[in-house]
Amino acid sequence: MATVLITGASAGLGLEFAWQLATARYDLVLVARDAERLGRLASQLHAAAGVNVEVLAADLSVRADVERVAERLRATEKPVSLLVNNAGFALHQKFVGGDLAVEERALEVMVRAVLVLSHAAAEQMAARGRGAILNVASIAALFTTGTYAAHKAWVRTFTEGLAVALEGTGVTATVLCPGFVHTEFHERADIDMADYPEIAWLNADAVVATALADVRRGAVISTPSLRYRAVSGVMRLLPRAAVRSIGKYRKQTEPVEDVSTD
Repeated sequence: MATVLITGASAGLGLEFAWQLATARYDLVLVARDAERLGRLASQLHAAAGVNVEVLAADLSVRADVERVAERLRATEKPVSLLVNNAGFALHQKFVGGDLAVEERALEVMVRAVLVLSHAAAEQMAARGRGAILNVASIAALFTTGTYAAHKAWVRTFTEGLAVALEGTGVTATVLCPGFVHTEFHERADIDMADYPEIAWLNADAVVATALADVRRGAVISTPSLRYRAVSGVMRLLPRAAVRSIGKYRKQTEPVEDVSTD
């Protein structure tokens, strides 16, 4: 039975990935900071789907923890066939006047960890001649909404380059770029989304199903829903001055972490 490693597995899209993959009979390695919450989820998944579930508690802003996850990805016993780099959190502050330590932590989790874990997975998978890497970015990658958007833009470009580097190895790389998704991401970050109409929102189950289908067919960019594919097309055509003038979140005061991307 194939094994999937999911970061940010205890909430949001990561949780949905865990349930859909368990239902599809994949063994799982679940990564997040909260060991107790991961343990409960592992028990639920095993009871419901009968799959083997490993728990790996790790804070991906801590380099030693990232290395522990990378070592699991390099393992040749029960090798990981699919890596889902999903962990992230909302940067709920202005860059100028904000806490630099928060900015650095975000960079570690949403950029450096993706780089290190993708490298570990790609080497192991390429040596075996099969596997897939799915990096979760966001439609925000096409906007200029601060460092969160910049991190997601890096993930998108990095994954496209990784897909090119992996051609001919039997390993694929896909970047998921959803829009607003019904998870606790914005609520836990205390971001006011009341002005956004219901049509702007996607359901987590549909986003994950689309992403996994795109991984299976080897797509490089996965943008769930026709409306967000249209938004993506428009954003790539707009002058950069126009892009800079739109797409701003309302900001409050304190950053609140989530272990899933939007």
